[in-house]
Amino acid sequence: MPIPSPAPGRAELIDHLVRTRIAGNVATPRDNNLSHYRKLANGDRHYWLGLELGDRWTDEQDVLAVMAERCGVVDDPGHRAGQDTIDPGLTVDALDRMAAVLRKSAGEGHRVLFATGHPGGLLDVHRTLAAGMRAAGCEVMEIPGGLRADEGFVVQFADVAVLERGATLWHTHSPAPMAAILDALEREGRPLPDLVVADHGWAGCAGQRGVEAVGFADCNDPALFLGEAEGTLAVTVPLDDHVLDPRFYDPMTAYLLDAAGLRGLSGH
Repeated sequence: MPIPSPAPGRAELIDHLVRTRIAGNVATPRDNNLSHYRKLANGDRHYWLGLELGDRWTDEQDVLAVMAERCGVVDDPGHRAGQDTIDPGLTVDALDRMAAVLRKSAGEGHRVLFATGHPGGLLDVHRTLAAGMRAAGCEVMEIPGGLRADEGFVVQFADVAVLERGATLWHTHSPAPMAAILDALEREGRPLPDLVVADHGWAGCAGQRGVEAVGFADCNDPALFLGEAEGTLAVTVPLDDHVLDPRFYDPMTAYLLDAAGLRGLSGH
């Protein structure tokens, strides 16, 4: 078991987020961000991440305004290329909001489902949170077996639902794996989760189906921020969701555990 490290304070965490480019001047370029905002506004469902946005976000500039407010990207529509940003203060604010949801859920002994479409970056974040929630008395849900979606298998690895294709844990934005889990639970007469902690289409699909959901999202994935703005998702945390070394997320996870009152329960 790793030696527990102290949870950073707010200022220390902000410095770490900027230094590791989880926030601040992130790697995702401005033109990529704007391209995704435009495609979402034009109705490309790949960028809706399982949410039903209707005709409410058909103006790219409206999407940009929400992303500037909730994620901290540059709010100037004339800035079309080069560097873009995530405001680390907004990241920590969202972590605090997520911690409040986790703390309430832990206090009520909820059924919680963890899932990620970014296993290369965020798997250990979800795994550690799952350990903390189980130790606090929550049921970390087991998904039904034999599920398929998007030409792969929906499996659970270290308490976290993921998509496996070709013996590889798959990076996916698709809502189909989460839909497969929720549909199977309903077919089997099992209760749905009280809370989903996820990202990408896993979080969007859960929120759209009426399950309380919190998620992590990059600055080129605007849908979950729109979902939070509309109240479909409880919290969306802005961050670069795949930095150079997944261990860079450890201080953020420690901060979140501490803020949620789960520190020490997860083994971290």
